Amino acid sequence: MSEATSKTEITFEDFKQEVLNDYKIATISRECSLLGRKEVLTGKAKFGIFGDGKEVPQLAMAKAFQNGDFRSGYYRDQTFMMAIGELSIQQFFAGLYGHSDLAHDPMSAGRQMGGHFTTHSIDENGNWKNLTQQKNSSADISPTAGQMPRLLGLAQASKIYRNVRGLEDFTNFSNQGNEVAWGTIGNASTSEGLFFETLNAAGVLQVPMVISVWDDEYGISVHARHQTTKESISEIMKGFQRDENANGYEILTVKGWDYPSLVSTYEKAAEIAREEHVPVLIHVYQLTQPQGHSTSGSHERYKNAERLAWETEFDCVAQMRTWLLQNDLATAEELEEIETSSKKDVLEGKKAAWAAFVSPMKEEQQELVSLLNSIAGSSANKVFIEKEASDLASIKEPIRKEILTVARKVLRLIVNENGRQELANWITNYINQIQPKFSSHLFSQSDKNVLNATEVPANYDDTAEEVDARLVLRDNFDAIFNKYPEALVFGEDAGNIGDVNQGLEGMQEKYGELRVADVGIREATILGQGIGMAMRGLRPIAEIQYLDYLLYAIQIMSDDLATLQYRTQGRQKAPLIIRTRGHRLEGIWHSGSPMGMIINAIRGIHVLVPRNMTKAAGFYNTLLETDEPALVIECLNGYRLKEKMPTNLGEFKTPIGVVETIKTGTDLTIVSYGSTLRIIEQAAKELLEVGIDVEIIDAQSLLPFDINKDCVKSVMKTNRLLVIDEDVPGGASAYILQQIIDEQNAYQYLDSQPQTLTSKAHRPAYGTDGDYFSKPSAEDVFEKVYAIMHEAKPNQFPNLY
Repeated sequence: MSEATSKTEITFEDFKQEVLNDYKIATISRECSLLGRKEVLTGKAKFGIFGDGKEVPQLAMAKAFQNGDFRSGYYRDQTFMMAIGELSIQQFFAGLYGHSDLAHDPMSAGRQMGGHFTTHSIDENGNWKNLTQQKNSSADISPTAGQMPRLLGLAQASKIYRNVRGLEDFTNFSNQGNEVAWGTIGNASTSEGLFFETLNAAGVLQVPMVISVWDDEYGISVHARHQTTKESISEIMKGFQRDENANGYEILTVKGWDYPSLVSTYEKAAEIAREEHVPVLIHVYQLTQPQGHSTSGSHERYKNAERLAWETEFDCVAQMRTWLLQNDLATAEELEEIETSSKKDVLEGKKAAWAAFVSPMKEEQQELVSLLNSIAGSSANKVFIEKEASDLASIKEPIRKEILTVARKVLRLIVNENGRQELANWITNYINQIQPKFSSHLFSQSDKNVLNATEVPANYDDTAEEVDARLVLRDNFDAIFNKYPEALVFGEDAGNIGDVNQGLEGMQEKYGELRVADVGIREATILGQGIGMAMRGLRPIAEIQYLDYLLYAIQIMSDDLATLQYRTQGRQKAPLIIRTRGHRLEGIWHSGSPMGMIINAIRGIHVLVPRNMTKAAGFYNTLLETDEPALVIECLNGYRLKEKMPTNLGEFKTPIGVVETIKTGTDLTIVSYGSTLRIIEQAAKELLEVGIDVEIIDAQSLLPFDINKDCVKSVMKTNRLLVIDEDVPGGASAYILQQIIDEQNAYQYLDSQPQTLTSKAHRPAYGTDGDYFSKPSAEDVFEKVYAIMHEAKPNQFPNLY
């Protein structure tokens, strides 16, 4: 570990213009923070979290940051974004106000609070831009350290592009793997497990990654002594320092107010990471936070007078100013001119941002006021309508909630009058115009979205033999890796032994350790590897060994991957495929099917539940032709069952969002998915023996569910509905029931109460009896269906009990 030292000789000719421009950016950024806080306190903005106190190290980082590089950071990095030319003053304030127009707030179109930064990797049509010709920032998230797993994948992509053959044509994404992934994190957030997991994984993988730890000694109000052993992340990470005997990190430390040392440190870090593909940790300490953590509190409450005095003296912008004067790089008058100019520029930018934000809403306000006054003239409720119009007109700076609320309230007053239709049309048009500003792009809106994929059936020749189902998967993966050089898979035991169920048998030997890779037991960073690599044009398949282990990664899936297209309004994507297995095994830890939790936590990711390996293979083939992330849950007890081997491996495609009727019937519709279907099929045969003919529908995918509304078509025929799964009561079965009853309006065709059959609320005890008494059995299915038919036809089906 080395401590960077200041350069003692800096020539005027070499540095004056550059450092004065840096000082200009620093003062602009600081003024944005100061004025931004005032905008929150006056009520124009909802919340503010700023980068003041971190300006100078971010300038140094920006100098080392090159086209093609990626940042994965957090909400203090405004100066860096300004320094690389990706954040203007007006855009800064547009983000603070939550402007829902991407042209004004390109960071998130008002979907994230200010301080969350991004660049656009794809155009308005969902097509990739040339990422090597721009400086890139992955879209920030608020959960602390949540940016770290993604950082790992962004760095690993460079290693893949440098070392895997067949990617020579992917020049839009990489220049021979020379890109560095830059991570930033606050010192307190290094306490999170995600940070340590990522740190360890990057050391193992040896990827070009530079992590900057901005250390101002506090995490909101909590001092470093409560956060970090020895109060220093670089001290406790010394064991990660590489040496002549072992790989590891290069660990650098530098004071956050020392401009020349910062520049030197970041140049060194970039050279090591870029050329050697070695991860680097830069501990930037002695930083300050002049306004405290955010606008929600004051740091004077928890910092003593001595600390506050020190922060005033060692403020990085103030120290840079002193350094400029001491080295005769500027006069006091020149710096005062820069500072005055910065204040003026920021004030003008703020005014422009506010005017752009409120202008369209004022136009919408005036339009509605005019319409209401027109309607009032012939209304029996003229006085009340004119009052609503007057009150709305008096709002100096209206928001859309206020506009629409008035319109909807007035509509009630004229429900039986001639003006109703005109106002109703206005409200409908307004909602259609405005709602997408807040709701669009949860899923891809490009022509590569999953709903545009067409089904291709699996083909079989006359001599097709039945084989272990895992061989269908294996041979299909072989076809995938041959067809898509950008495809790769990684997970616990995925490489050398070909996964625990042999679905990847022999693939590592054939395609190499980088494309079919073993990884450590670290689910969150497995997901992060996949997210980052998918953001850089690769097609990763991240394997989570068992569905239970998905919980380790659910936060990353929920907060990062699932929201990526939404929080960038469709300007970044990560078409990651997550492969796992679950359903129908014995014991607490490998038998759960927590689908309700999953589907409600990861809206924005497709959830696919194939009943066999051919269907699963078809999903992989479909997804690789689309641009959206998905979770594929294979049936854990299905790998050794027999299936026919298709002849069109790598080509057949299972449709997403389309159910399949696997048995027709007339008396009752059963909807289920996964391994439970085999239980249901067994029960259906036994029900036929007593004269009950059920129709069985395989959901196939839960997100999306039944886009063609085939379930309601079945209910129209049978007039009865039963949803079965092995989630807890109120889990995925409740979701499916809601989709069929509410979304498809099946209630109007029912002659019996729609019901569910689920597992018990507990998890199964170990052993076959635990499974039998915990999850739906064939006997449970038989008796549930029989009871429904008994209620409908008691004479034909006498009560069993």
